[in-house]
Amino acid sequence: MAVKYVFVTGGVVSGLGKGITAASLGRLLKARGYKVTMQKFDPYINIDPGTMNPIQHGEVFVTDDGAETDLDLGHYERFIDESLTKRSNVTSGKIYWSVLNKERHGDYGGGTVQVIPHITNEIKTSFYKNTQVNEKNTEIVIIEVGGTVGDIESQPFLEAIRQFKLEVGQGNAILIHVTLIPYLKVSEELKTKPTQMSVKSLQGMGIQPDILVCRTEYPLDLHMRSKISLFCNVPVENVIENKDVEILYELPLILEKAGLAKSALKCLNLKDREPDLKDWKKMLDNLKNPKYELNIALVGKYSSLHDAYISVVEALKAAGGTYKAKINIKWTEIEKLTETNVKKEFKNIDGIIVPGGFGKRGIEGIMLAAKYARENNVPYLGICLGMQIALIEFVRNVIGHKDANSIEFDIRTQNPVIDLLPDKIGVEDIGGTLRLGSYPCVLDKSSKCYKLFGTQNINERHRHRYEFNNAYREDLIKNGVILSGLSPDGRIVEMIEYKDHPFFVATQSHPEFKSRPNNPHPLFKGFINACLENSKKSRSKN
Repeated sequence: MAVKYVFVTGGVVSGLGKGITAASLGRLLKARGYKVTMQKFDPYINIDPGTMNPIQHGEVFVTDDGAETDLDLGHYERFIDESLTKRSNVTSGKIYWSVLNKERHGDYGGGTVQVIPHITNEIKTSFYKNTQVNEKNTEIVIIEVGGTVGDIESQPFLEAIRQFKLEVGQGNAILIHVTLIPYLKVSEELKTKPTQMSVKSLQGMGIQPDILVCRTEYPLDLHMRSKISLFCNVPVENVIENKDVEILYELPLILEKAGLAKSALKCLNLKDREPDLKDWKKMLDNLKNPKYELNIALVGKYSSLHDAYISVVEALKAAGGTYKAKINIKWTEIEKLTETNVKKEFKNIDGIIVPGGFGKRGIEGIMLAAKYARENNVPYLGICLGMQIALIEFVRNVIGHKDANSIEFDIRTQNPVIDLLPDKIGVEDIGGTLRLGSYPCVLDKSSKCYKLFGTQNINERHRHRYEFNNAYREDLIKNGVILSGLSPDGRIVEMIEYKDHPFFVATQSHPEFKSRPNNPHPLFKGFINACLENSKKSRSKN
């Protein structure tokens, strides 16, 4: 069958959950047996979010093929359980960069380069590209457009959608518009006018939405939906209520009940099928009905914006769900951690996780967290920076090189436990110049990591510029560190663990990017299991 396209836009305000709505639809369509993939189009001029401050923009999600992408791709992968690619995240920066390179190359034959048709044609080409690679494995493409209708920077994308819908014909491309139905407390009523005006903005660009997903705190009765239908020119059955949910993964079931997938398939002239959501419902039941509670300290550099570690948080929750454990995350302020308050800070903590990050701010505080976990047998999971910090702390306080450091934090250190990757020496650009994407790793069969994965050869995603300095290998091994994972050539240390510790495991990779709500990553499962054991021991002592 011809590939079908679903565009998802947002109106009224940002932060309505377009990405979660798109991902939920993807899950519902996949549950019906359709082959689904997803794309995100972001209007910002950056080539990708790789150089953007996580405190401003949130997490940078990395794909298997090494693309630094928007955090919404993490939601897509978790919901539809498919690995996406560099073609799955397109920014205005990438579009303009491509057009300007073609102009310099002479591809336009000396013609005047304009937004229409050159920019819009480039955008439409990107719509197609994501399916051309996996054409046999794609039946429906869901494409989210970032920003809000009415933003200046979004206009070329919307114009491209208008043209694209006309080109592929009715029933081959539809548009779902996510809007807000605000509640005015003073008059105790829901208001539809913001949705009406947002749809009118779309109509003014020549686009008629096929489905409206209305974000609301209160239920929409038939009268309210009929009013929206009348003024927005959308069938009443295609006005979908999207209420706030307590757990993110409830949304597919809420939208299934509201009829989103049924409406989308009808608009696409596709057959509706009975969805298989048994595994999803079981996973959700585990999350909603926990038997245990765990307190996990997340010791990160960007904890002021929780979205900076959204994949880590979701991986922890997914692993917790496996053991019916509710995860309470304590966001640790690393710059306030000191030798005198570290014990108090981690009192009643069942495990410590240190995620990735760049720069020297707060590093000594994170070092104290790693030391506390090592000395007090508290389960520890180090991710990327978390592995580097653990190794520096070990060389300082166990081996005895008190000035041990990473050259990222101290270029003059006499003991550079963490050094620059050889192929990054002399590289001045910071965008897209890290070790990015999926790399193979060979596990030591005697290690905890091997037991957790159940196989010796694995692949994990990376995003780093620095690596462990092999000059310190022998000293580490002599003092009880297991190099549990190495690159196939044996050169790069990918995973480590401590021999005489209940669970102290760290990896140079980012396992959170491959974790799924109904299929948690082995390292997170191992960590949460160790935290449960630690919690039981602590309670038995008390």
